[in-house]
Order: sequence, then C-alpha cells, then structure tokens
Amino acid sequence: MLKEHIMISKATIDRLPLYFRTLKLSQEEGIEIISSEELGNRLGVTPEQIRKDLASFGQFGKKGVGYYVRELLRNIGEILGLHHNWNIAVVGMGHLGWALAHYKNFSSLGFNMAALLDVAPERIGMVVNGVTIEHADQLEEIVRQRQVQIAIIAVPAEHAQLMVDRLVAAGVKGIWNFAPRKIEVPRHVSLINEDLSVGLSSLSYYLTRQE
Repeated sequence: MLKEHIMISKATIDRLPLYFRTLKLSQEEGIEIISSEELGNRLGVTPEQIRKDLASFGQFGKKGVGYYVRELLRNIGEILGLHHNWNIAVVGMGHLGWALAHYKNFSSLGFNMAALLDVAPERIGMVVNGVTIEHADQLEEIVRQRQVQIAIIAVPAEHAQLMVDRLVAAGVKGIWNFAPRKIEVPRHVSLINEDLSVGLSSLSYYLTRQE
C-alpha cells in the first residue's frame, strides 16, 4: 500500500532506481521472494536502510518472509513513474549523444526515444537504433507533435542554454544535462546535471590520496 505524498530525502529517491534494477535482475534469475538482507548484500546497502527507504512510501513485504519481487518491482516502478512511458529526445548527436541513443535500457524502463536532433549536415538523416536524426531547426515542432517530455542535452557547452530555453518553451518538463556548464531552467522544469569531469576528478582525488 502506497502512502500519500510526503517529503522524501533525495538520498532515498536516488536509491530507488538501484532497488528497481536489482529487483529486475533478481526476477530474471527466477527469484520470487527476496529479503532486505539479500537485497542489501547485492547493493552494499544495510537492510535497515532499505526497510527505512521503502517505509517512506508504504508497507511492502511480509515480516519474516521478505519482499515479493514482482510486487515490489511493480510498486517501485509506480513510485518512479516508469508506467508513464515518457517520450524523450537526445539533442546533440556527437560521440556522447550517439552512445546515449544506443542505450538499450531506455526502452526496457519504459522510456520511448521519440527524437534525435543535431545541426551537423553529415548526421542529418542517419538512423540510430531505429530513430532518424533530424535537424534541430525543427526542435519546437518535433517536441510538440511527439509530446516530448524529457530532453537529454549532449551539445557543446556554449550552445546548451539556448537549446534548453527552446526545449522548455516548446513544453519539455525534464532536462538531463550532459553539457559541461551550469544551465538555468524555470521552477516547473526538473533538471539533472551529469558532469563527467566531476566524476573523473573525484576519482583522481581518491587515487592520489591512496598513493
């Protein structure tokens, strides 16, 4: 049973996709019931943390038995909103955009790759994973016609804000930004930033400390 909306910590929300992925793998292995201990062992998370995270959203599983994998997978999928079948677009089809467009798990999670956009003449018309790359000049029309709700930004830093502004004006509600710069969005638009240089720099720091 799911609880009504309450304030949930970002850390808890960030762990939900990890639970979902692990449960999906467990289901593929034929596991029907899993304990918080086993789930924790697979994730490196304490059983207490798992139970606390899930309790934020409702009552799941049976004491002394564990969680029914199929049921918990469905419930977490509903919490994450994966049943919406969001339409997404990749803007910028360089090496990173190309790799993201090839990511097979988008469809298995319920995300529909609705559009691939670029400005380079040599890329327009190419087909990636069954989707044709189209010119970004048509961005607004494509977003509206195909009801794109989420856009992945993989353009050079100097073009990122302009593209985001156009996407937001066209009706996009969520931005996943891979451009190496800070971008601004209105309050009603959700923004996730992925800065690859930050991750590598953090690894460099830890490796340096080990030396």
